[in-house]
Amino acid sequence: MVIQQGQRQSAVTHQQSVHDPDVLEVSLRPRRLDEYIGQSKLKRHLRIHAGAARAREEPLGHTLLHGPPGLGKTTLAYIIAQEMSAQIRITSGPAIEKPGDLASLLTSLQKGDVLFVDEIHRLRPHLEEVLYGAMEDSVLDIMIGKGPSARPVRLKLQPFTLVGATTKAGSMTAPLRDRFLHHFKLLFYELEEMQQIIARSAKILGVTIDDGATKLLGQASRATPRIANRLVRAVRDFALVRKQDAVDQPCAEHALESLEIDHDGLDAMDRALLHVLVKDFNGNPVGLSTLSAILAEEQGTIEDVYEPYLIQQGFIQRTPKGRIATQKAYKKVGVEIVQETQMRIV
Repeated sequence: MVIQQGQRQSAVTHQQSVHDPDVLEVSLRPRRLDEYIGQSKLKRHLRIHAGAARAREEPLGHTLLHGPPGLGKTTLAYIIAQEMSAQIRITSGPAIEKPGDLASLLTSLQKGDVLFVDEIHRLRPHLEEVLYGAMEDSVLDIMIGKGPSARPVRLKLQPFTLVGATTKAGSMTAPLRDRFLHHFKLLFYELEEMQQIIARSAKILGVTIDDGATKLLGQASRATPRIANRLVRAVRDFALVRKQDAVDQPCAEHALESLEIDHDGLDAMDRALLHVLVKDFNGNPVGLSTLSAILAEEQGTIEDVYEPYLIQQGFIQRTPKGRIATQKAYKKVGVEIVQETQMRIV
């Protein structure tokens, strides 16, 4: 979403209907660093840099947030704006098509504003060049006119903070990546942190949830707050239909079973992927394109959505020859590991 030029926007928008699911998602997001659960190392560094910038009465240095989807990159962008008492403007790499689109955004920024660019790795190369001068010297170089009469014009920009978010930091060009002063990688969350996030979200939604259900949902949330929030809303609906005043463990188990999510957080596609590696290929390496064809799923979705958690949890490994199942995957699928395969994957 590109916020129109001249429109001032607070760190958290309230312009949409409260019945809009996107507004509900925003309402579950923490608004300050003190409310943000997890990512302790990142928070410690961000608090230092934001405090120093405020003391110097300067914008925070340009900041790159990278990591798997759903870990809180967008939430942190809003928090950065809130901590710096700044306005935030939001767009994404694919949404910016022409240099004029980017120039319009940059020239409309006020001093200290935060420009948040999601999926910044998808920004077109010729647009990156427009950003270089803006990030380094707060200037915008544009061409006026066409043909022989065209002439370069340099516009002075107000100092601002660019916050970029990406799930593929390696896909960014080195010149753009190196112009970010702060690089923060978001990690998967610990179970205890997930339980705290679930308890907080349940409280905001007015849901009473017991410890057994909280732990179960935490285990099934793939160490990802976005999924945790979705599961909290799901069990709330199940409790309502079952006419329960509170979400207990049996209610949570019934909800997860209906959603085809097991206690390890694996859904039907995750289990299908492990089944292919273990049973169809007997533990031999499988290429991404082959997995994509068998599972009828895009390669990018497998690589960005499913694989990170399966690798993090130790179910699969990436090798130069392809993906292979680990001993943990064999146990999950319920297949005995033959000695030859065991020697290959240990």
